Amino acid sequence: MSTEATFGNPQVIEEEVDILVIGGGMAACGCSFELMRWIEGTGLKVKLVDKAAMDRSGAVAQGLSAINTYMGGQDPADYARMVANDLMGITRDDLAYDVGRHVDDSVHLFEEWGLPIWKQPGDEGKSLKDGGKPVRSGKWQIMINGESYKVIVAEAAKKALGMANIQERVFIVKLVNDKNDPTRVAGAVGFSVREHKVYVYKFKACLLAAGGAVNIFRPRSVGEGTGRAWYPVWNAGSTYAMAAEAGAELTMMENRFVPARFKDGYGPVGAWFLLFKAKAVNAFGESYMDKNKEMLKQYPPYGLAAVPASCLRNHLMMHEMKEGRGPIYMDTPTALAKLAETMTPKEIKHLEAEAWEDFLDMCIGQAGVWAGENIEPEKKASELMPTEPYLLGSHSGCCGIWVSGPEDLGAPKEWSWGYRSMTTIKGLFTAGDGVGASGHKFSSGSHAEGRIAAKGMIKFALDNKSWKPELDTPVNELVEEIYRPVRTYLTHKDYTTAIDINPNYITPKMLQFRLQKIMDEYCAGVATWYQTNAKMLSVCEEKLEMLKEDALKMRAKDLHELLRAWENYHRVLTAEAHMKHIQFREESRYPGFYYRMDFNLIDEKNWKCFVNSTYDRKAKKWKVFKKTHVDLVSKPTASGH
Repeated sequence: MSTEATFGNPQVIEEEVDILVIGGGMAACGCSFELMRWIEGTGLKVKLVDKAAMDRSGAVAQGLSAINTYMGGQDPADYARMVANDLMGITRDDLAYDVGRHVDDSVHLFEEWGLPIWKQPGDEGKSLKDGGKPVRSGKWQIMINGESYKVIVAEAAKKALGMANIQERVFIVKLVNDKNDPTRVAGAVGFSVREHKVYVYKFKACLLAAGGAVNIFRPRSVGEGTGRAWYPVWNAGSTYAMAAEAGAELTMMENRFVPARFKDGYGPVGAWFLLFKAKAVNAFGESYMDKNKEMLKQYPPYGLAAVPASCLRNHLMMHEMKEGRGPIYMDTPTALAKLAETMTPKEIKHLEAEAWEDFLDMCIGQAGVWAGENIEPEKKASELMPTEPYLLGSHSGCCGIWVSGPEDLGAPKEWSWGYRSMTTIKGLFTAGDGVGASGHKFSSGSHAEGRIAAKGMIKFALDNKSWKPELDTPVNELVEEIYRPVRTYLTHKDYTTAIDINPNYITPKMLQFRLQKIMDEYCAGVATWYQTNAKMLSVCEEKLEMLKEDALKMRAKDLHELLRAWENYHRVLTAEAHMKHIQFREESRYPGFYYRMDFNLIDEKNWKCFVNSTYDRKAKKWKVFKKTHVDLVSKPTASGH
């Protein structure tokens, strides 16, 4: 059979399991490890399917230089307060507190599995579990040697599952509801990114943990830097898009994270601020946080807490740039010189090595920028810049899916419906970036959240042991839908002599450029200094409608383009959710992340609420609505208490 014929007619592989885990990042690894601890004797069959390979999958793929969430004896209620304050007051305290009371157990496991965690002098030989005190780079963060962080965590998950129950290099692109109950998920379908095969899975319960969304907005890095991003480029909004299409309720999709990072390399700033005690200054050497602190009083209580919310720190930085006092710099020479005042030459050398290692552990591109621009951090400051927006639920963002929370924390009854971490669609669970209204979990919290979800999934699968899933769509129709970009290409490729120029199809790359341009210019991207209004959003809405039509004409000349095409379907739907939520919320809840210039204020009276939505896959319509917010822990005052 010719290659073309094989490409056009993929082998279809059908499999039935009890529990399917979609994704290979920290949440999926945590879930897999925990599932296998409780599954013995139940007869339940588990399978994990990952678009990539677990060793280097997810946001921790390149490594990290810190674990950002570790209690170490601190009160989870304080952690929930910090999460709420940083996300401008609208979070689910029950979800944050639940992560806080479980997260340390995951960190202790990481150390047992071989992750090197920095210790205070005198405690070097002690594990955290045995009372060893970590080197903290902040109230919640601890320093690690984390280049192989993900490999270590993945190894434990793989050992628990067994390689026979792991399918790598398969991109799940669609959830399928149950034929007899549309409020229930029964299957998932995807394709191999290496072979001409389509996989159809049926299951009782599923964890959807495929990361957040990157490259929805036009990135600042263009030309030779195109594709450089702060969050992993393979995060295509698949978690949000697939959940929405299955009918799950989303929450806070208007929220986005715009990290201020080292310019062009997107290198992390946390260790520089927290460990090296560096300050960010304007072009004239002034600390803009001190200079503009009066501006924070406009946003009580979030600007008045001991640590003002992340978006407000951006707000103050951008004020300086708009006023003509840019560029903004991280004053690395002053910070390193101050630390060196009490150090020996050997200790100074070690400190400089740590400055480089911070990037080599987790963002090698930034070390490349330093080397390429002749920057020695002890001699020359580096520029800072706010990035393009990202959608996520695990870092300093809280968009995602509305999930069932714990029952023992006094939360409203409607926040919990029987199975922890289950979405509003029966059998569909999520963790990590998938969980909305609960940010600042980072890597350790996502792992813990995966473990929490695992227990809910086992309970659900056992309670439904005799239930048989039936797909609401015939398998041949699912295969045709997945391979539509391939059919489009094969049907029309001979119409022109230039493969990329054809009136009958659009390449995935070009469609992505169009999406990024629309979102950047109308939905508060970098082009407008993150500003939008109702008129701009209505233009965005109209253009996204047309883009959705054109997305059906995407072509795939090979498996890589088929991957890109489906990532784009997911990105477009996620972008639409983001736009609809910003359109609905008539205030600027996150100044510094985005501004509704027609409602450029925080309206606590009318908008201190969750904004939730559902998507009707058949009608292709969104329903967006308010949901009452309740504080379960008292919030910080100006003193930080």
